[in-house]
This record gives sequence, C-alpha cells and structure tokens, in this order.
Amino acid sequence: MSETGDGNSEYGRKSFSRSRSHFTDRITAKGEDGWPVEAGRYRLVASRACPWASRALVSRRLLGLEDALSLAVADPVQDDRSWRFTLDEDDRDPVLGIRYLGEAYEARESDPPGGVSVPAIVDVPTGLLVTNDYPQITLDLATEWTALHRPGAPDLYPEPLRDEMDAVMDGVYRDVNNGVYRAGFATGQDAYERAYADVFRRLGMLSERLADRRYLVGDTLTEADIRLFTTLVRFDAVYHGHFKCNRYKLTEDPVLWAYVRDLFQTPGFGDTVDFDHIKRHYYVVHTGINPTQVVPTGPDLSGWLAPHHREQLGGRPFGDGTPPGPPPPEEQIPAAGRP
Repeated sequence: MSETGDGNSEYGRKSFSRSRSHFTDRITAKGEDGWPVEAGRYRLVASRACPWASRALVSRRLLGLEDALSLAVADPVQDDRSWRFTLDEDDRDPVLGIRYLGEAYEARESDPPGGVSVPAIVDVPTGLLVTNDYPQITLDLATEWTALHRPGAPDLYPEPLRDEMDAVMDGVYRDVNNGVYRAGFATGQDAYERAYADVFRRLGMLSERLADRRYLVGDTLTEADIRLFTTLVRFDAVYHGHFKCNRYKLTEDPVLWAYVRDLFQTPGFGDTVDFDHIKRHYYVVHTGINPTQVVPTGPDLSGWLAPHHREQLGGRPFGDGTPPGPPPPEEQIPAAGRP
C-alpha cells in the first residue's frame, strides 16, 4: 500500500494518484514467469492494517492455503524504511531473516521505484521479491494455486461470471477502494469534493444492488465481495473521519451495514481483521492528515457481531464447498483488535 500520490491523476495536481505495482511477475501452475506454484516455497508479507494486503489474507484463508503459503505480518506502524518486522522476536522475520520488507525488494532490484508496498510475495530460498501486484495476487491464488486449495474451497473467480465481476470490481476500485484515498489525500477542495461525491455515489449504487441479493455477483462469495469488504470494514473506524468521507457512517446504511456484518461473521473474513492495527496505522503514520498522531478510542465495535439476517436473501456462501476451519493459533487476532 502506498499513500503518496504523484499528482498526475485526472483530477489535477492536487489529487491523489496511486502508483502502479512495479513487480508484476506471476506465480502460476506452469511457472511461465519462472515462479511455479510450490507448497512452502513462498512467503506472503502483509499488514493487517492495509486493505490491499487484507484481500490476500482473506483469499488465503478461504482457499485454505495457510500451510502452502506462509505468512509474515508487518508492524502496522512504519518507519522511514517502511514495513518492518518488529512484531517478531529480535525485530526480524523468522523465515526470511530480514528486518525490513525493503530488503527483499532491494535483493530483487536496487533502488526499486514506487516504494515498498504490501502485499508482497517473497521467494524463501533466494530472498527475492516475486510480486507486489496486489490485484493479480488474489486472482492467481484463486485460479493458479488450485492444486493446493483445501477440500471444499470456494471458486472465488468463477469463469462464467468473470465479465460481470470485472465490471463490478472496476467500479468498486475506482470509486470506493481508491476513492476513499483520493478524498483523504486530496490537497485541494475541488479534488476532495469530486472524490467524496464518487465514493458516496458508488456506495449508493452498491446499496441498491445488494438490497435484494446477498452477494455482489452470483449467489456465492467471490473476489468481488473480498475487494469491497476490505474497504467497508475500515469505513467507520478510519475513512469516515480520518479521510473526511463523512456524508454518513456505514452503520447508517441498513443494507451495506448488514452486508458487511454478514461477511465479517463468515469464517475467513472477520478472523483476519485487526481493528487495533488498522487504527494505529492510519492515525499514527499519516502525520500529514493527523499531525498529533492521537488514535481515536472508538468507534464501538460490538455491533459487528449483531445478527444481520442476510441469510433470508438466500445465497450459498461457499457454493458446493465448505467454510474454512479456524485460523492457525499463531494467526489469531489478539483481543485488542477484535469486537
């Protein structure tokens, strides 16, 4: 995740523009880019604070790839060298043996452009960064890693629905996933108001779409739901106040609030969410927006576990499959980060 813009977006010089992923190699079943799918070979580096990395965390859980693709969780508070492993003993990742994710970037390419972002996948034997292409990582986990999926894993990118999914996900990315950043990091009033309008226009469209259907596309969970979830779950805690997306809180939209609670309570979604990491990252790291670095105590999280009644709309969360089991003990969210 990169939170600084280059100022070259369509909204003008005072608008946020997200950098493209620089390392776009793919890990595939046939290994066309030189990186074949192989159990235990790669390590996913993520931050539980980052919505882009959280996509990979949810996908990995739903597909049951915990044993095949190990996980390194970075400290939610970065320093001037970016993502660091200060949550681990001796401030060093125990598998990769590095203190900063940037070391894997530099092992692959000296002075890489675009900064150090998560999610990233690192080749354990060589210590080289393989990819930081966050949109492609989850699609490949769903379609290229199938030989290592758990029995009963859902099809998160079903081929008959891909055209519709791609169209829905494009709008969600442009106006919601990235829209909240365009609002939060705008340095001009006009740029902010345009982004703000886009966010709430799209949320209104999504609320209408989800009023009579349980999931965004089809009647099962897909990649489209994962991509929307990771922004919605952060909305009231961060984006409403910190990013000035304050037309209304998510809890004030009955459809979206019920939808995101439904997902949160589904195994594989809420059990990857750490609200403590989320709030500390945004409010401490973004000193240009929050110079005091004071982290708000609220909002009240108890409502996340309230009944949502979305099952009345039908749908089969995992299709013909089954939900994942509980997360490994070492990956369970501490009490401070849970409702």
